[in-house]
Amino acid sequence: MNAMVLTNVRRLEMRELPEPDEVQAGELRLKVKSVGICGSDVHYYSKGRIGSVPVEYPHIMGHEFSGVVEEAGSDVAGFEIGELVAVDPAISCGECAQCLAGRPNTCATICFLSCPGEADGCLAETVVVPAANCFRTALSPEEAALAEPLSIGVYAAQRVAQQLPSANIAIQGAGPIGLGVLAASRSLGATRRYVSDPLAYRREAAGRLEAEWTGAPEALDALVDNDMQGLFDIVIECCGQQDALDQAMRILKPGGCLLIVGIPEGQRTSFSTDLMRRKEITIRNVRRQIDCMQPALELLANGSSAYSSLVTHRYAFDETPAAFETVAQYRDGVIKAMVEIA
Repeated sequence: MNAMVLTNVRRLEMRELPEPDEVQAGELRLKVKSVGICGSDVHYYSKGRIGSVPVEYPHIMGHEFSGVVEEAGSDVAGFEIGELVAVDPAISCGECAQCLAGRPNTCATICFLSCPGEADGCLAETVVVPAANCFRTALSPEEAALAEPLSIGVYAAQRVAQQLPSANIAIQGAGPIGLGVLAASRSLGATRRYVSDPLAYRREAAGRLEAEWTGAPEALDALVDNDMQGLFDIVIECCGQQDALDQAMRILKPGGCLLIVGIPEGQRTSFSTDLMRRKEITIRNVRRQIDCMQPALELLANGSSAYSSLVTHRYAFDETPAAFETVAQYRDGVIKAMVEIA
């Protein structure tokens, strides 16, 4: 089969590789259809690492995808050959203390597609994955590939769902994850949704997804009273930037919550302990998602979120290097780039 392989920083090559191993019990062999380019993929592509996790070359990236069932393990039921599925790329053991506590996203032996040292990604013609990670769908292949990034937005919104109907929320960053948080929070009843991003075209996308206010990051500060009591009950950081964390401390109300979704490039971030203590700010982190693929598919299927409109660029499989460069350099108004493999 053909696969797109990262062989060094900013170097992708098409290579012919052996087909995946024989399908075992509980597995499906999929013909990959559509693959979305994620910000974490771009970290690996442009920096060769995320935090303490370096790329081990050669490496196959990609984890946002859909595929068609080609073969099923002997004990797999509920899937038909030729049908489309969306895939949760996080493969948990189901047996460790974290899994048994209902936290498969922090499984002790989690295997995430495209994560170095764990599993190859999906930028290949064929993959084999557990059937338990596959979700039947009547969506298009492109829409189905959007379920994974949207599921992170759904999970983030669920973490603060009880507060959303009455809260002022600020979403920092209007990339695919931040816009997914916006769509999910709206579906859960949030009515006062503010979205900031330095790029005007991404702010326009947030407006199309019915943000009540959009603006540049500095404009969020301008909304807050000079007494630093803050405006927002919840700030959801979706850009992985230190400046955004600093700003969150300023614009949160006393007793507010900072929900960190973005992935920073470095291994450390910092907070104003003075503001955090005086305001009694709660800080929570989001690690991917738990059981949110199906809700994300349903949100996409009902069409009300307009999330599928965020695909701005489409590339053939052999054009994958161009797709990564477009996303890495924020070229040409890109929000979500999609690679069509089959």
